[in-house]
Amino acid sequence: MPLIMISNDDGVSAPGLRALADALGKLGRVVIIAPEVDNSAASHSLTMRRPLHVREVAADIYAVDGTPADCVVLGVNKVLPARPDLVVSGINPGANLGDDVNYSGTVSAAREGTLLGITSLAVSLAAANGEGCYFAVAAHRAREVAAEILQRPLPPETLLNVNVPNRPAEEIKGRRYTRQGRRHYENAIQETFDPWGRRHYWIGGGTPRWGEEPETDVQAVDAGYVSITPIHLDMTNHRALAALRGEHPG
Repeated sequence: MPLIMISNDDGVSAPGLRALADALGKLGRVVIIAPEVDNSAASHSLTMRRPLHVREVAADIYAVDGTPADCVVLGVNKVLPARPDLVVSGINPGANLGDDVNYSGTVSAAREGTLLGITSLAVSLAAANGEGCYFAVAAHRAREVAAEILQRPLPPETLLNVNVPNRPAEEIKGRRYTRQGRRHYENAIQETFDPWGRRHYWIGGGTPRWGEEPETDVQAVDAGYVSITPIHLDMTNHRALAALRGEHPG
């Protein structure tokens, strides 16, 4: 029976995490190792200036007072009874599309699993703030992908970033294998003042703007498809490297 580790960036009590665990429990033994509290946008940070604590919440459920990447490092090396066959992160109640993957704790947990040589994927639900979440739909789609990559491993140093439209199952058109698009935010820095008139800045919110390039994760989800994007750990721009070396193709 496969051993499947699940984490997230929203915290051990998040409903998306539990929906994912219920779905993946049909594939193998699931162990949850997730942050004690919300760590959204923690990216791939590790806690190195204080000790970390692991609390057993229930059988096969552990809370860590650290980041998503901390959870995977501790889970694989100290908590789990054996090396997992699969690391799955999610379900995030909001898309992780385009440039979001650089900040996402959800994606970074899967990236850490990949760094450790474990087949990994991240799962997000493209729900807007305040919108009801179809977690069961996303969990079903995650189980399909997980079953496939357990049978057919991913290429080396590659993880999958899965984004599911927030729609009933019958309204999802299918899946598309996509490339990472571009998504940025306008007016994402809010200027505020405290009661003493001191100026402060709050990062978050803003108006999202999407690139219009074809075959991207952003385009697929907007059209009603599940987007599956392979992400490689090697961030080298090989074309630029060749140009800097004065090399010419062919």
